[in-house]
Amino acid sequence: MKLFKLQTLKCLWTLKPPGWTFRGHPRLFASDVYSQYESVRRGEQEIPKYFNFASDVLDKWSEIEKAGKRPSNPAFWWISGKGEEVKWSFEELGFLSRKVANVLTKVCGLQKGDRVVVILPRIPEWWLVNVACMRAGIVLIPGISQLSAKDILYRLQASKAAGIITDDTLAPAVDSVASECQFLKTKLMVSKGSREGWLNFTDLYKNQSADHSCIKTRIQDSMTIFFTSGTTGSPKMTEHSQGSLGFRPLLSERYWLDLTPSDVIWSTADTGWIVASLASVFDPWVFGSCIFIHKLPQIESAVILNTLCRFPIDVLVGAPTLFRMLVQNDLSNYKFMNLRHCISGGEPLNPEVMEQWKSKTGLDIHEIYGQTETGVICSVFTGMKIKPGSMGKAAPFYDVQIIDKNANILPPGQQGEIAVRSKPIRPLGLFSEYVDNPKKTAESQRGDFYVTGDRGTMGEDGYFQFIGRDDDIIISSGYRIGPFEVESALIEHPAVAETAVVSSPDPLRGEVVKAFVVLSPTFSSADLESLARDLQEHVKKTTAPYKYPRKVEFVQELPKTVTGKIKRNELRNKEWGRM
Repeated sequence: MKLFKLQTLKCLWTLKPPGWTFRGHPRLFASDVYSQYESVRRGEQEIPKYFNFASDVLDKWSEIEKAGKRPSNPAFWWISGKGEEVKWSFEELGFLSRKVANVLTKVCGLQKGDRVVVILPRIPEWWLVNVACMRAGIVLIPGISQLSAKDILYRLQASKAAGIITDDTLAPAVDSVASECQFLKTKLMVSKGSREGWLNFTDLYKNQSADHSCIKTRIQDSMTIFFTSGTTGSPKMTEHSQGSLGFRPLLSERYWLDLTPSDVIWSTADTGWIVASLASVFDPWVFGSCIFIHKLPQIESAVILNTLCRFPIDVLVGAPTLFRMLVQNDLSNYKFMNLRHCISGGEPLNPEVMEQWKSKTGLDIHEIYGQTETGVICSVFTGMKIKPGSMGKAAPFYDVQIIDKNANILPPGQQGEIAVRSKPIRPLGLFSEYVDNPKKTAESQRGDFYVTGDRGTMGEDGYFQFIGRDDDIIISSGYRIGPFEVESALIEHPAVAETAVVSSPDPLRGEVVKAFVVLSPTFSSADLESLARDLQEHVKKTTAPYKYPRKVEFVQELPKTVTGKIKRNELRNKEWGRM
């Protein structure tokens, strides 16, 4: 596949936001790693043929650190919430990750190109394994800790993984299916105890030598495979390369994070989600920033808020659910130590929540938009006007358009599919392919574009607005209704803590809008029949009347993924009797 060439970079450099400038202050060093690639960003130098994030970014920061040219804050900072704490400099990260690389290669016998499934909670070992895999050229396949034995079996068989690394919680589930995985040859367990048939990760890496030479990798070499679910069929293996994950932030991503070597960033994303890789590995470390992690066995408002008050966190990245949860609290009792920049992604954030957060904290929430396949392709950059309901403008080096079913670019204001131009030059940040699935890879392409499967509009000013997944769109009596606009109207009502809108079968209209509503605590004893009517009238007054929910169901909670996304497909399937 063709990647960016010199002339393409020169052209796309002009796509950076007009008038945007990075925060200039003494904390930004001219000798930092990001600055060393300025000529590549400006199209004056070709993208390198070979690149390895561990040696070309992390080890370079270690050198800068040793020379006293980086602030003294750690590269990695982890807390358990129960008194345990880990801090590593870039030098220490390098030292420990080389030991782990030796475990993977010398003890386990893994080689460049081998695949390893890694299912660990937010613990330091997850980051060591990430960097060790980079050093050894091993392909990392992250997974969420809530995976069942059936899920693990599918991932091991589909990926032909040679190894698995997990903790003692999931080891029994792995053992129950391991005999059916012919390619699996090594099992590593992060645990203080032992288990028959498993190597103890902790004991092995502590006793290994730190003498390891980073393998040479091409920029297009496979680096990480994410299993991503679609609306139909089994999860797909979405492959990313050294270039799309590791080199990409060297080209453009200072915009959405706005980080320097002195900053501390905290992303609450689960380790199985791509946002964990973007916001808790690659993008912050490109800028020499400190990655802060809380183990967070459960995401609770009090824990999040107290952590923001106790630790010098500058940037917070969370799913919309996180912010919806936080604004339900009396925030006047909390004084954040350093927080200045908040980012939300994964699904649209309701304007009402943005307004509440702003009024209670004085801080804006900057939305980002992307997918496992694309990384961040739209965002509200620092300094840009925040328009509630908008996910910002296209990120630099991405040509994002709204297209129709024939791949024609639609005019501003017209609804269509959100797409990224992928021909004749494929953007560096785009995934390589769906592994072993050429049919799905081909289906993701329409004309000269990669199609996201999301519907949206773009205004005259270049701001994009998300309408919904193509399969989430509700067509009632011929009207196309996006669930997000109905949800945004509902959540403005004080009785609504959270809501999800899906289609529901109707003999007259084909389908109608149905709202599942979680009530705010103060309305828990309200008359539900009367309240449902109030909510319907509220939506009629807030948005076009035809969009109001003809059906309302009050629930204790909404089904969600571990990343906080509402499972609308599950609600919709129940409505249509497909469960």
